[in-house]
Amino acid sequence: MLELQWPWMLLAAPLPWLVYRFASPATRASGAALRVPFYRGLADIAGEHSEHRETLKRWQSLMPWIIWLLLVLASSRPVWLGEPVQIEGSGRDLMMAVDLSGSMEIYDMELNGESVDRLVVTKHVLTDFIEKRKGDRLGLILFGTQAYLQAPLTFDLKTIGTLMDESEIRMAGNKTAIGDALGLAVKHLRKRPQDSRVLILLTDGANTAGEITPIQAAKLAAQENIRIYSIGLGAEEMVQPGLFGSSIGARRINPSADLDEKTLKEIAELTGGQYFRAKNTEELEKIYDVLDKLEPVKQEEESFRPSITLFYWPLALALIISLLVATLRAFPETAVNPAGRNRQ
Repeated sequence: MLELQWPWMLLAAPLPWLVYRFASPATRASGAALRVPFYRGLADIAGEHSEHRETLKRWQSLMPWIIWLLLVLASSRPVWLGEPVQIEGSGRDLMMAVDLSGSMEIYDMELNGESVDRLVVTKHVLTDFIEKRKGDRLGLILFGTQAYLQAPLTFDLKTIGTLMDESEIRMAGNKTAIGDALGLAVKHLRKRPQDSRVLILLTDGANTAGEITPIQAAKLAAQENIRIYSIGLGAEEMVQPGLFGSSIGARRINPSADLDEKTLKEIAELTGGQYFRAKNTEELEKIYDVLDKLEPVKQEEESFRPSITLFYWPLALALIISLLVATLRAFPETAVNPAGRNRQ
């Protein structure tokens, strides 16, 4: 079905006629139906041959009107609307808050038999998790010393995955502002349906920056019926190499000593969520498998009609007619008498 998105633009169609109608008598004395500088020389194209001259006079009056009407039609933004397409009601509104602080570079994880840092594993697991979220709106918050909204809630899972994959350690600062990340998530989730507000928080440390504490932010989330699933990431034991990287003097340490599990558990409990502990890649994958099974909340179905923009068709036709008139003006003698040159 053809539709004009700006139909009120059609009101401009009679504008040239109104200008001519109410112009001063001196202006109309020239006899021109429409005064357009580009077509000022059209009368000269007719030459000495009255038949061609009369024809060109008619075109002189008609062509500017045709061009004007085509331009008005193009400016009204015509579109072709297809049949309505129904979209199934979305499931959840999931906001993911991912820690990018300096501690995420600790190499206490393994992936495909190789030692990697925590962010590499996080990206690996989240890539698969994001791909499974079809029907859900996903949002992404990255935080360090500051918390940033990388992507608002959207169905565009590809963009979410790309933004997560392009994230880098310390790009949001070296410290950990868990409370600010939670507060930012609350700000963007509070407008969504109450039963579908979910935040997944992944961190490997404790709150060391920000203007609001994690518990304060969790209480705000609870007031807005936002469930928070918190994940504490990091191994509990790793071997620290000795002198010059050898086993001599090597010792075992806990790389997750700074992980504030107590606060993460309290955050989950306050909001009706759950706390998970991921000590390795396999555990992190299982956690996201559990999160993937959250019951979707049925929302109202949405529909849209695919549209094809058509404004360039009248615009192109107006350009072609203008070029035709310009050609007639450039070769007036041939236009009046195409055989004239042969007689010479």
